Amino acid sequence: MSDHYDALETRDPGAREHAILERLPKQLAHAKAHAPAFARLLADVDPAGVTSRAALARVPVTRKSELSDLQKASRPFGGLAASGWGGGRAGAKRVFASPGPIYEPEGAAPDYWRLARALYAAGFRMGDLVHNTFAYHFTPAGSMLETGAHALGCTVFPAGTGQTEQQVQAMADLRPDAYVGTPSFLRIILEKADEVGTPIASLRKALVSGEAFPPSLRDALAARGIAAYQAYATADLGSIAYETPAREGLVVDEGVLVEIVRPGTGDPVPPGEVGEVVVTALVNTDYPLIRFGTGDLSAFLPGVSPCGRTNVRIKGWMGRADQTTKVKGMFVHPSQVAAIVRRHPEIAKARLVVDNPESQDRMTLHVEVALNASSHAEAILASIREVTKLRGEVSFHAPGDLPNDGKVIEDLRKYS
Repeated sequence: MSDHYDALETRDPGAREHAILERLPKQLAHAKAHAPAFARLLADVDPAGVTSRAALARVPVTRKSELSDLQKASRPFGGLAASGWGGGRAGAKRVFASPGPIYEPEGAAPDYWRLARALYAAGFRMGDLVHNTFAYHFTPAGSMLETGAHALGCTVFPAGTGQTEQQVQAMADLRPDAYVGTPSFLRIILEKADEVGTPIASLRKALVSGEAFPPSLRDALAARGIAAYQAYATADLGSIAYETPAREGLVVDEGVLVEIVRPGTGDPVPPGEVGEVVVTALVNTDYPLIRFGTGDLSAFLPGVSPCGRTNVRIKGWMGRADQTTKVKGMFVHPSQVAAIVRRHPEIAKARLVVDNPESQDRMTLHVEVALNASSHAEAILASIREVTKLRGEVSFHAPGDLPNDGKVIEDLRKYS
C-alpha cells in the first residue's frame, strides 16, 4: 500500500503553487458571484488580478469572531455561503450549529470536509472499523470524521460522546481497529476499561482532534500499542492540516491555502514568526471562505516533511489570536496595536503589555527598533493616546528581543 493518499501530496512544490494560484482567482470570482457577503467584501477586488500571495494579502480578512454577528444579520450563514437548502449539487445536505450559535453547511460532495487525507496519514485503511466518539448532534465533528472514513472504505460505529461504560462494552464486542475523537476521551475510555477489567486490545490507531494533544499522552497511548496522530480542522473549513508519521509539525491540507498573519491585521508575518492562521478554501464551492481568520495561532516550519509530503507545514495550535482586553473601561484590540505600528516605520515588532502596579491599570508598548529610537518616544506615546484613547508608556528593545509567541497584547494584571 502507498504511504500517501494521492499524488497531490508529493508533487513538486512549484507545481502545487502554480495550481493554487491558478485556482485562486476562480474561487474569488465564484464567491463574489454567488455569496452575497463576499459580493460586498470583494466589491473593490478584481478576482482576475489575485494571482499571487501578495495580491491575496490585500484582500480583506473575515474572522471567525465576526460570524455570529454576520449570521444574525443574514440567516443562516451570514451571506457567506454560495448554496442554499436542498442537498443536491447546489444545496446543503446537512446544517450544523457550533457555540455562538454559528451555523455551518455540509455540502453534498463526498468527503466534503476532506478528512480522508488526514485519516490515511494516521494509518486508516479500507476495511477498518472506526469507533467515532465525536458528537453527532448539533456540531459537525461526527459527520466530518464519518464521511472521511467512508471515503476510505472504512466502516464506522457512531459512538458519539459520553456513556463511557457503553463505549468500553462496544469496543470489547466489536473490536474496532481505530478510534476518532478527542485524545482525553480516549484516555478516559481506556482507564475505564482497566477499571472494569475489560481488555481493549484491538485498537491500533487513532486520529484525534478538538483539543491539545500533549506528547505525554501520545507516548502513553503508544505504550498501549496505539499510534495516535492529530488533525487540525474547523467546522467552517474542514481539514486545515494533519500530522504524519514523521511527527514534525502538521502538513497543510491540499484543499486550502494557509497564511500566517499578524493578529488584528491581514499582513503576513515573516517565515517562522507566530501569527494568526488565515485560510482560503480552494475546493469548497458551497462555503467558499476567502481569507478566513480562524483566531488560532501557529507558525510555518521550514523545509518539507521527511514523510515525503511536500506541502508546507505548520507547528500546530499555539493559542488564540484574539487578545482583546479592557483597560480602564476601554476595549483595546490587536488591530489598534497594528495601527500604531503602521504610523512608525522604525518599529519592527510591538507587544502591548498591560499590568496593574499599585492596583492601577498601566499600558506599556514594547517595541523592537533597529537603532536607538528613544527620540521617537513622544511621537509613539501620542499615537498610543490617539488610537486607544488611553495613556501609555513605551519601552524600546533590540530586534529579536520580544518573544516569538504571536502575542500582540499581554495582560499581566493580578487581582488578589
